[in-house]
Amino acid sequence: MKIRIIGVPIDLGADRRGVDMGPSAIRYASLQSELEDLGLVVQDLGNIEVPVPEARRVVDSRQKYLPEIDRISEKLASLVENAFLDGYIPLVLGGDHSIAIGALAGAAKVKHQLGLLWFDTHGDCNTPETTPSGNIHGMSMAVSLGFGPENLVKCGGFSPKVRPENTVLIGARNLDRRERENIMRAGIHVFTMKEIDRLGMEDVVKKALAQATHGTNGVHLSFDLDVMDPSEAPGVGTPARGGISYREAHLAMELLADSGVICSADFSEVNPILDIQNKTAEMAVGLIASVFGKRIMP
Repeated sequence: MKIRIIGVPIDLGADRRGVDMGPSAIRYASLQSELEDLGLVVQDLGNIEVPVPEARRVVDSRQKYLPEIDRISEKLASLVENAFLDGYIPLVLGGDHSIAIGALAGAAKVKHQLGLLWFDTHGDCNTPETTPSGNIHGMSMAVSLGFGPENLVKCGGFSPKVRPENTVLIGARNLDRRERENIMRAGIHVFTMKEIDRLGMEDVVKKALAQATHGTNGVHLSFDLDVMDPSEAPGVGTPARGGISYREAHLAMELLADSGVICSADFSEVNPILDIQNKTAEMAVGLIASVFGKRIMP
């Protein structure tokens, strides 16, 4: 197995600064050596060039930094597509969760029919019409499903990137009212923390995989670290109490590794400024290692 790492040090999609340092924090937590210890071939492309918010002006408060995020998403989509064509699994490091727009565009361009597992406290299914903040990291799932800012929706030259029946949101516990309406209207399946508590993570992942793999050629994993409980992952931009535990997260990743269907992944929203001794970045590295095959026993 060959992994290509692509860093996207972006915090233009969020209000709280700091997640632009996420790729560096994850690399500092020994990502490459952890993957190489599993026998994987790892190539790190470094980071996409991203401007800082101070160097740009917000033109539209309902879709902040749209031109910049559009350009970065197109660049990322091209790099992800090329990773596939070169025989690598693309692993995208954020940065805020707007990175999923380009990551999914590149993956879907190659796989055509793509499933999506979206681990997140939030739905990221707002649009410029429904958003309470104007932050594009809260629109990235909507964009990938084909609704939202037109130029982002058309990232990579086509839309949608995924179908709602193959899209599953796991770990939700903080949805905006109108965003909830968007999710229900689109027909996305959601496993909230209530379902995880009632069913257990194993059943949730099995059910989610059944939907994401039905009629698809692979599954993209999009993992926002704020899906974790803040006691486990304090260094995130938008923490919310009551998230999934360390063992639940690792079990989910191990089950995904067992399935053999994960073809690409992005991990986002690590904020070193808010972290404690790089704990959240280390958590991200552990989860990445689990999804790519790390086991207690072979």
